[in-house]
Amino acid sequence: MRSSTSSASLPVKTNRSFSPVRRYAWIFTILVGLGGQFVPSLGLLVPFIMAALVGTSLFKGKYWCGNICPHGSFFDNLLQPISRQVKIPEFLRSRPVVGAVLLFFIYNMASRFWSIYGTMGADPLYERLGFLFANTYLMVLLIGGLLAVVVNPRTWCVFCPMGTMQEMFYKFGRLLGINHKTDQRVSLVYPEKCRSCGKCSLVCPVQLEPHLNLSTTNQLEDERCIRCSTCTRNCPAGLLHMVAADENADQKAGCA
Repeated sequence: MRSSTSSASLPVKTNRSFSPVRRYAWIFTILVGLGGQFVPSLGLLVPFIMAALVGTSLFKGKYWCGNICPHGSFFDNLLQPISRQVKIPEFLRSRPVVGAVLLFFIYNMASRFWSIYGTMGADPLYERLGFLFANTYLMVLLIGGLLAVVVNPRTWCVFCPMGTMQEMFYKFGRLLGINHKTDQRVSLVYPEKCRSCGKCSLVCPVQLEPHLNLSTTNQLEDERCIRCSTCTRNCPAGLLHMVAADENADQKAGCA
């Protein structure tokens, strides 16, 4: 852990869209969440999203959240300009809350699947399944959107059940040793030049504090990091980079 002469207590708004996917993926959220209420089959796209984010997390942690997630794009691009942008309450990221939300999500999905199974034949199965997933997407759009406006754009992300699942699969990937080279982390090159200004923490979408929580290898190993590169692009000294766990020394040499 590094010492700091400043406190990252006032989060600031900054650009978080560094690719067309991050800028326009919110269209998918509107299409499925709202359009799925009228064309339920659109909701059948959601299971593919779920499979993709879980698969990605095995190798790159919560990379999906920070770079591809349609809801994240919606929060960052459409709602950040009108967000109060205040500190996310710590209790929302606490283990009891995160665990309770995940369990509720699993229970809710299981009970709704059981309901569909119990009334087979009433409507086409694909439409009913699609409507289930579309409603789930709409729920995140509404609740996450409300929290984005009254608290912070990425408030939902600190306890999102799919985000929690990504953290779990990421840890499993680390246990298997399959993501050592593919997982890129926030890394500090030339730590002796760091002014500990705290800018990296001020711009972090999920309000982590990289400048206070780097490991002995000068990397942010927190599995909650969404790998969005917002902090690296806003480092005034250009000392932060996204590199693999075993590449920080090479990155330092390359910046000489």
